[in-house]
Amino acid sequence: MTTELRRLRNYIGGEFRDAADGRTTDVVNPATGEVYATAPLSGAADVDAAMAAAEAAFPAWRDLVPADRQKALLKIADAMEERAEELIEAECRDTGKPLGLTRSEEIPPMIDQVRFFAGAARMLEGRSGGEYMEGLTSFVRREPVGVCAQVAPWNYPMMMAVWKFAPALAAGNTVVLKPSDTTPASTVLLAEILGSVLPKGVFNVVCGDRDTGRLMVEHPVPAMASITGSVRAGTEVAASAAKDVKRVHLELGGKAPVVVFEDADLAKAVEGITEAGFFNAGQDCTAATRVLVHESVHDEFVAALAKAAADTKTGQPDDEDILYGALNNADQLAKVSGFIERLPAHAKVETGGRRVGERGYFYAPTVVSGLRQDDEIVQNEVFGPVITVQPFTDEQQALEYANGVEYALASSVWTKDHGRAMRMSKALDFGCVWINTHIPLVAEMPHGGFKKSGYGKDLSAYGFDDYTRIKHVMTSLDG
Repeated sequence: MTTELRRLRNYIGGEFRDAADGRTTDVVNPATGEVYATAPLSGAADVDAAMAAAEAAFPAWRDLVPADRQKALLKIADAMEERAEELIEAECRDTGKPLGLTRSEEIPPMIDQVRFFAGAARMLEGRSGGEYMEGLTSFVRREPVGVCAQVAPWNYPMMMAVWKFAPALAAGNTVVLKPSDTTPASTVLLAEILGSVLPKGVFNVVCGDRDTGRLMVEHPVPAMASITGSVRAGTEVAASAAKDVKRVHLELGGKAPVVVFEDADLAKAVEGITEAGFFNAGQDCTAATRVLVHESVHDEFVAALAKAAADTKTGQPDDEDILYGALNNADQLAKVSGFIERLPAHAKVETGGRRVGERGYFYAPTVVSGLRQDDEIVQNEVFGPVITVQPFTDEQQALEYANGVEYALASSVWTKDHGRAMRMSKALDFGCVWINTHIPLVAEMPHGGFKKSGYGKDLSAYGFDDYTRIKHVMTSLDG
């Protein structure tokens, strides 16, 4: 991985271009803390140009038969597969992720997801037509919504870009996508790949900061705004979109409870939770970072989890034996450190709780016990390699603690009791419940939460439907 300064550019109307006013922002490699590239800091003129390009391209893309959109997406998936190593390098330089795990755990599902939505393009479902009033036939048209303004996060910049553009394009929409200002490289490379397949203006990339994203959401052209990010960002987007009744798709924060009962296979639970809690440095809205364990096995579980955490390694992207790399940026390192520094006196850091090294933004795998339900670190999303552990006495208290946060994205239950697993899966107020596992996702199943975790679904036919609108057509039978 080289350190030469690169120049990233927007992709608008089939052309790579700088910001209209020439402004740029630095892009930092989090594994070293060094600037390695610049990207456009796009303003109103750039957003206007991208929206105009997407709007002009929409009618022709909308009117393609679904089979042709499918062919385009399949070509995109093939091209991504052929250029996988370039995508991996771009992603890991922006995020500090391990090269090997990105190659094995992110690239294959991403390509599979594009292919899934290629198939979904031909499955525009509606209720069958029929006569519901004498002399009249009704049927339903399912149509694309129009231009989609999409904002992707920095924790999974490449995969979240796929989750956004693939269903939108499959449904017949055109896209203006903004990557995070700290992780634009893989999205710019995706623009090159998609641009080799799609007509000009169907897919556009605008780099920039929060103000750029705000301009996109406020713009009059998009019919829909989609964002994956913080609750703060989501509420701002929802409020802004409400001014012109724009459709909104929000995937926000999470604080996943991991409920471990006394009959669970503790060794398997420790192994699964360690991986699901520390993968991607815990920078995952579904991360297994809030463990609730039955009091009868609490001490045994904490000791085993602390040992597993202490044995977990972080390091440079090309290290072969690491589970995770650096935190994404200096602000995130300060945020994670702040949670540990503010721990109440009754909390105990079992292992970790410190920065690793002076170069880059690395943080040690951390386990914290002795916590109470109203503690800050229990209630708020840390988004770092920190797992908290709380004891519970019975199933009712486990549910009370699990549901007792403002987030509702994902959860898991660890037990050998089938009846208990079914009761918990019904009562847990989260968009996903895993049983005796945590964090696997598949293209065919929906991902999305409730409460302050947002609304709308990614992946699956439900995610595809979110990028469509429904029209009733009624015709007289008498000609």
